Amino acid sequence: MITPVSRARLLAATASVALLAACSTADASDQQSGPALRAVSVVLDWSPNTNHSGLYLAQERGYFADAGIDLTILEPGDTSGLQLVAAGKADFAYSVAEGLVPARQQGADVVSVATVIQHNTSSLVSLTSSGITRPRDLAGHAYGSYGSELEEALLRTLVACDGGDPDAVTFAPLASDDFRIGLTEHQFDTAWVFDAWETIQLREIDGLDVSTIPFIDHTDCIPDWYTPLVATSQQHLDDDPDLVRDFLGALTHGYEDAIADPAAAVDALHAAAPEVDEQLLTLSAQWLAPRYTDDPEHWGVQEAKVWDDFVAFLQDHDLADADFDTAAAWTDDYLPVD
Repeated sequence: MITPVSRARLLAATASVALLAACSTADASDQQSGPALRAVSVVLDWSPNTNHSGLYLAQERGYFADAGIDLTILEPGDTSGLQLVAAGKADFAYSVAEGLVPARQQGADVVSVATVIQHNTSSLVSLTSSGITRPRDLAGHAYGSYGSELEEALLRTLVACDGGDPDAVTFAPLASDDFRIGLTEHQFDTAWVFDAWETIQLREIDGLDVSTIPFIDHTDCIPDWYTPLVATSQQHLDDDPDLVRDFLGALTHGYEDAIADPAAAVDALHAAAPEVDEQLLTLSAQWLAPRYTDDPEHWGVQEAKVWDDFVAFLQDHDLADADFDTAAAWTDDYLPVD
């Protein structure tokens, strides 16, 4: 799961691992009888978790192979997954809107082709005993910060919009992404988490009494945005659109299955990442199943308004160029059509 700490180092897989994996996949395809499968690589945004349920379930059930794809799934390393895609070292990458916008501004010709979850599942979490129940309550408290300009813009906007004093919020650097320690040892009073993972971990696994302020409850103040999403290169869209359609068709089938059968998603994920707590996987898969999409028959669909509002927020806070071409940053044209 992408945590606030990990955002400073996410969007990644090492180029050397990507190249070796691609080569080994190609070798395996050459040895098959019948038509050779197309070697395709996808870079995760973090270690395997329920955001990736559809990917692993589609892989386990052979949907990629059925689409003529020999898929290699790469976990992140030190190089941006978006950079690898833009450089032709990987075919697809899980990322986030706040990563894709600056990547495009820096010359990476990457395009979002699907959203994994329909709406932002970020929240501000705090111990219930702290009394933080709404954004203005953050005034006079310490926020565990990973040092992002976007993070500060969001926090200050939330507090001010709710009638609080954003200058009264203290930003305390996060020492780690173990929020249990940070909260219980009073290193900070609140932090940015993802409800499908950290909030469940804190409540159900660690047994803490925590409260949350979901970002999605405050879209009158801050935008919704896509996190995570799936991106590919403009070159793939131009040169091999059928490959993109085939990949997204298999991936969509996987997420449709994860929505209908969370237990199967847990089994596929646990087989890929046995080190992850199975209880956490189960609770997270159940929580996410109805939230991957507003319409279970149309997973992955993005909306122009969501992109426009998010980029406008970035521009209002000098975090995106005034002439940023939002329409070129995403497309739904390669998702399956009924």
